[in-house]
Amino acid sequence: MSQESVMSTLRKFRDARNWKQFHTPDALAKSIAIEAGELLECFQWPGQDFCNDEALLELADILTYAYFLADRLGADPEDIILRKLERTAKKYPVKATPREDKE
Repeated sequence: MSQESVMSTLRKFRDARNWKQFHTPDALAKSIAIEAGELLECFQWPGQDFCNDEALLELADILTYAYFLADRLGADPEDIILRKLERTAKKYPVKATPREDKE
């Protein structure tokens, strides 16, 4: 599914429930943080059984709220990710990044 299709599906879901009124930037940012906390619970205790299915559901919640926030801010998620990656690449060029070469 393309990014445009995902956003269109998310908007339809939200609008059918009249939730747009609640999707303010601050509420969406808080929701991302809350869902990130729920994702962390999947990795909270050493030796606990890894809950891959639950982790993926929490990650889906985070991505959903992130898409809604980008949409609310008038930003294209793919564009802002690529622009940030470009800035990060300049900040941490490959030659300057410490790494261990393994054969």
